[in-house]
Formats: sequence, C-alpha cells, structure tokens
Amino acid sequence: MSFRAPIRDLALSLRIAGHPALVSGAFAELDDDTLAAVLEAAGAFTEEQLAPLNRKGDQVGARYENGAVIAAPGFADAYQAFVAGGWNSLSADPEHGGQGLTKAMELAVFEMVHASNMAFGLCPMLTQGAIEALDLHGTERQKSLVLPKLVSGEWTGTMNLTEPQAGSDLAAVTTRAEPDGQGGYRLYGQKIFITWGDHDAADNICHLVLARLPDSPPGVKGISLFLATKRLVEDDGSLGVANDLRAGSIEHKLGIHGSPTCVMLFEGARAELVGEVNNGIAHMFVMMNAARLQVGVQGVAIAERAFQQALAFSQERRQGRAVWSAEYPAPLYGHPDVRRSLLLMKAKIEAARGICLTTGVLTDLARLARTDAERATAKARQELLTPIAKAWSTDVGVEIASMGLQIHGGMGFIEETGAAQHYRDARIAPIYEGTNGIQAIDLVGRKVSMEGGGVMDALCAEMHATAEALDGGLAPVGARLEAGVAALERATDWVLQNKGPNALAAATPYLKLAGDVIGGWMLARQAQAVAEGSDDWSKSKAALARVYASQVLAQAPGLADGLMESADDLEAVGAQALGA
Repeated sequence: MSFRAPIRDLALSLRIAGHPALVSGAFAELDDDTLAAVLEAAGAFTEEQLAPLNRKGDQVGARYENGAVIAAPGFADAYQAFVAGGWNSLSADPEHGGQGLTKAMELAVFEMVHASNMAFGLCPMLTQGAIEALDLHGTERQKSLVLPKLVSGEWTGTMNLTEPQAGSDLAAVTTRAEPDGQGGYRLYGQKIFITWGDHDAADNICHLVLARLPDSPPGVKGISLFLATKRLVEDDGSLGVANDLRAGSIEHKLGIHGSPTCVMLFEGARAELVGEVNNGIAHMFVMMNAARLQVGVQGVAIAERAFQQALAFSQERRQGRAVWSAEYPAPLYGHPDVRRSLLLMKAKIEAARGICLTTGVLTDLARLARTDAERATAKARQELLTPIAKAWSTDVGVEIASMGLQIHGGMGFIEETGAAQHYRDARIAPIYEGTNGIQAIDLVGRKVSMEGGGVMDALCAEMHATAEALDGGLAPVGARLEAGVAALERATDWVLQNKGPNALAAATPYLKLAGDVIGGWMLARQAQAVAEGSDDWSKSKAALARVYASQVLAQAPGLADGLMESADDLEAVGAQALGA
C-alpha cells in the first residue's frame, strides 16, 4: 500500500503550534510559500523513494556478513539520495554547513520520513542527535573536522549507552576509557542495541560512547562521553585506517528489520573526550532529549502509516450490509463501528502530532525568542511536554497500529497485507530512548514540580481559555475539555502533595491523563482555526474534535480519580500473591 504525505495536516499543526511566530522573528525568510515548498518536496521524496523500500526492508532486512553489516536492499542508495537532497541538514547551524531552518520544520519532515520507512529514518535521526551534542560540547577539532561531515550526511552518528548489564541504569556502565599517553583515549568494552551501529551506506560512522576513566568515581558521576569513529580522522580531515571497533553481530528483532541493531565491540578503539570529564551523562542527554522528541514523532508517523492503510482497506473490502445506505455487500467503511474506529485513529494522530510539533516550536523558541523571559518560559514548557510527547505519542502509535490491524480482520494477522509490520515496527518506540515508564517518572518526579507546579498551571490556564472560547458546533468539545483540564489540575495537585512511592505508582496513568487532555486541546484549536472553512477537510476537523472529546476526554475525570486511589494496593500486593 502506498504512502501519502499528510502535508495539509502537517501545515495546520505547525500553524497551531506557533510556527508563524518563529517565521516573523528569527526566520523571516521562511514564509508560507517556502514552508509549503519544503513540505511538498519532502513529501514527494518520502513517497517516491523511501516508502517503496519499507516492505523489502522488513522482509529482507540488514545483513551481517564477514564481520560487517550490509544495509537492507536499496537503503544505501536511498540514503545517498536523502543526503543529496539536503534533508539531513535542515536545522543545523549554517556555520557547520546546515540550512539553519527551524527544529519544528525538521520534525515535520522527519514525520514523513519515519512514516514512509521507519527503519530508514532511524539512521539520520541518530545523526541529528550527534550533531546537537557535538555542536554544544565538542572540541574545536571535532567541530571543524567531524561536525560538518555529520551535518552534510557524509558520515552518520550513533549513541552508545546500553550494555548487557546496564540498560536504563547507566550507573552500571563498565566500558573503560584509558588515556593513551598522547592526549587521547582507548576504549574497551561492549555496547548493545546500537541503532545503525555499522552499515555500508556512508563513508564513516561517528560513535558517541559513554565510558569510565580509571580514576572516576562510581555511579553516574563517574561517566564521561567519548567520540570514536569507525575510521580514524586525520588532522587534515581525511579518513585514515580502520579503528579498533567493530560490530560483533546484529540483533534478530520483532520489527524495524531494515535498521541494523548492533552489538558493538570496542577493542582498544582510539577515542576523543567530548566535553568535560565525568560529565558524560549531562552531555549525552543533549542527544537523548533530541532523540526522545524524534521518537515521539515516530509514534505519530507509524500511526499515520497504519491509519492510511486501514482507511484504504476499509474502502476496498466489502462485507455485510451498510446500515446507512443498505448497500450490499458494503465497504467496511459503511459500518458504524469501523468508521468510529477510523475517526478515533485519525483524531489521536492529529492530537499526538500537535503535541510533538508544539514541543518542537518550543525548542526553537527556547533558543531564539526575543527576550530572556520568553526563552525561559518556552524552555520550561518544552521540558514539561517532552516526556508526554515521547510516551503518549508512542503509546498512540502502538494503539493505532493495533486498531489498523483489527480493521483488516484476519487479513491483518497475515503478513502479506503489511498491516502486521506497522504493529511490529511501532512496538519498539515505547521502549527505546527511555522507556515510557521512565518518561512518566520524569514527568511526575521532575517536570510537574517545576516552579512549584507553575509551568503546568500556566498550561492549564491556556487550555481553560480555549475551552471557554469554543461555541456553536464546538461547544460540546469545550465542555469536555473544561472537565478534562479540571481533572488534570486535580491530579496535578495530588502529585505535588504526594511525593515518593505514591506519585511514582500513579506516574503512568498521570502521563496518560496529561496526554489525553493536552491532545484534546490541540484538536480543539485546530478545529477552531479552520471553523470558517467550507470544504470537507475543514469540516472534518470539528468532527474529529467532537469524536475525541466523547471517546477520550470524557474518560479524564475517572482516570484522575483512579490514579489517586491505586497506589496503596500496588505497595501491599507482593509478587508471591500474583504467582500461580
């Protein structure tokens, strides 16, 4: 099934997210025509060059042969076309060869990349994170010799955190970095789950690696960040001999088969320190936070791809009699529950897209807003929304891929339709780049308490204002949104008053509540923005907001009450009681 880039929906989401404020400020040259041209060109590239490779990437995948990794069929050529088109350098600093466009626009482009071919998109996604980390913390040598190659896409980047005994607990990292006596270091250790850790699509691979120096303190305070390249980089920028690192194998996975997930072996690999000694976690978090928002976008993307396929199938497959028209045999779309499912899928996609692109705009504003106060306000809200964007959107991705499979019925469970691939691919997104449980802990443990709860309070005040302004056909949405915001405020007060185990026990349902309510706000604003439109697309936005309000926002008060009641049971019930 072919992929259609949702350009009009993306443009609306960018507008509602506040992208025009960026255009009128630091990006005056990025007018509506330029924005439309970039989205159209990206849509054409993803539809024509990446989407056709998605199925083959799943069926054949990357290969490990003779100690090296070979990209899935067609991926290396597609990557070179991606680089030639300038898609790797959209938001990077022009000083390093980038185009200097907005992060929000880059996210919109990458949604289309991930939707067309999620396994492919992981390669440049990790490179974007490496670019941001080196831009902020790299040495002058790294910025002059390595960073421009990453920006251009001639070289790719990876993130090396996880080890067999150290997943989310980075304090358990044991990879060693030993001074080589010449101002550099040698790395010894094993990293696992390294996305695109080896491949034949680019000339060099730049690994950002967490490791310990011999005299470092224990725990996370003793971890430093290092750069080790697949081939050594000479002082004139040319490529030297192969470094002492290699892929030991690639993993056999549930999904994203076109993305080689490598076991990386560092066997005395030459490396350079990035940033400050023993401050590697903070430096790596630059890359991780960028990746977390991108993974949220992946959730939106795979949901969009699964929805498009389910919608097409519902119009092609005929089964039973339609209750509205009495047509027989009728397309599945003629059955009320199928149509309800599809509308709910579409509504959740647009809600998640709105959250992610709003977070992207805030990322831009945190750097480029006119005043210190505006930058600080944008930064605080961006930090609040990032765990929600990552976790809620990726949960939505899995849910919608599952709903899409359900609409296919038995044919969805058969691999030949492709619906199962979307479900399999989607399932990794709630796990990597910080599990969704960790995102929830971050939200209740750190983000909600910012400014004594003031950041969430300010967001809720804006949502209340939107709810009060909705009238006419959107009045029911306003009523549901008002009740949802009140439920979120009640739950937020409880979280602030119940630190420790109780708040942690409620973290995941609290994040879901926050995502549900903020998502409803996004849909309400979109419907409000196109309320005067008379075409079917504009009218559909109000219908989507109403469906979401009745199906999702209506549950918010109960979810708020429930998360405050279950903590004691979680502590009281031991594992023995759950056994057979």
